[in-house]
Amino acid sequence: MNSAHELVKALKRELKVAGITYKDLASRIGLAESSVKRMFSAGDFSLSRIDDVLRVLKMDFAELSRRIANAQSLRRELSLEQERAVVADPKLMLLAICCISHWTFEQMVASYLISEAECIAYLLQLDQLGFIELRPQNRYCLKVSNGFRWRPHGPVMAYFRKYVCDDYYSGGFDGEGEMMMVVHGEISNAQATHFVERLQRLGQDFAQQHLTDQKVSDEHKRPYTLVIGMRSWLFAPFRELKRPDVPIRKH
Repeated sequence: MNSAHELVKALKRELKVAGITYKDLASRIGLAESSVKRMFSAGDFSLSRIDDVLRVLKMDFAELSRRIANAQSLRRELSLEQERAVVADPKLMLLAICCISHWTFEQMVASYLISEAECIAYLLQLDQLGFIELRPQNRYCLKVSNGFRWRPHGPVMAYFRKYVCDDYYSGGFDGEGEMMMVVHGEISNAQATHFVERLQRLGQDFAQQHLTDQKVSDEHKRPYTLVIGMRSWLFAPFRELKRPDVPIRKH
């Protein structure tokens, strides 16, 4: 185990997978909900408190350690064959995206025209593909990292380019909480890498906010899709205006 931080992250993850809220945990270990929140926020756990939480989770410290080790080796992308299997069935790809967004089994069935039996069958497929680990009571744990991405030139991104991009960019991006910005400039390779890292953190922040706002009632939230991209590129009509003796610089 690398640090107390990894321990707290693992406990939070296991509580999430088990569907146990801080309020539920507090009642089971004899603490106020506010005390449990402070405990997780500060990462201040005594050994006896860790044992209390593990007892509620019905697991031991050895199992938690194994899951921490597994989480540290989560995959950042699928193989080409795995992506082909995902994209071959739109419902399977839909549920893969729901899993990345940490939807519960109940949310998937309630939101889409998929029966409980179908949903279980698809989750089993994702388990067999190594995308998730399916657990009792239709809970699951992701086997891909927070920095997971679809292969840049793989089947899923090809599907998105063919069926999704035009639909997404046809909007005006002028509604509440919407925007689109295109910025062009020339920067150093080192700074380009730095910006990519910042954009990755922004994507992770968005995903984390989705988790935090799951407790917000449906009438006070709406679905958003964040698309982040950065590449060395010049708009085609602009490329045609370049002087022939001035190369298009590649960063």
